[in-house]
Amino acid sequence: MRKKVFQLLVDNTSGVLSRISGLFSRRGYNIESITAGLTADPRFTRITIVASGDDEILDQIEKQVAKLVDVRDIKELAPESSVYRELALVKVRVSSDQRQGVISMADIFRANIIDVAPDSLIVELTGDQAKIDAFISLLEGYEILELARTGIAGLSRGTENVTYL
Repeated sequence: MRKKVFQLLVDNTSGVLSRISGLFSRRGYNIESITAGLTADPRFTRITIVASGDDEILDQIEKQVAKLVDVRDIKELAPESSVYRELALVKVRVSSDQRQGVISMADIFRANIIDVAPDSLIVELTGDQAKIDAFISLLEGYEILELARTGIAGLSRGTENVTYL
């Protein structure tokens, strides 16, 4: 099993995300993460999907998604020629004497403390999945109260793979 990151450019119409995710569920394909948002042109939405499977399944996913009516473009974002980022919000239970330890770890990872309460902190962290996983593993001695991760958003490097519609 391997992972592949697909970037889709789709028409910004109601139900487009549902139709795409429905294709995955009908075929039994696995979605590791999915993110969607408007592009610079509000007529289109960029969707980043991380899927897993063997080579045959991943090729099938790409072909099936490309056939959907709303899909204008689909391409693989290869790790060596793309930039991936993920956002994580982590709420950690801390006492007043533990607070500085979490703040120091956040500083090392270039994370931001975005909320401070008497018994907790919320840390905002962006980076690749490995960076976020490493930060979370370092919090092992603390109680993570809540965790929200966005999934991968990505773009290809340079200008040669830009799709103009």
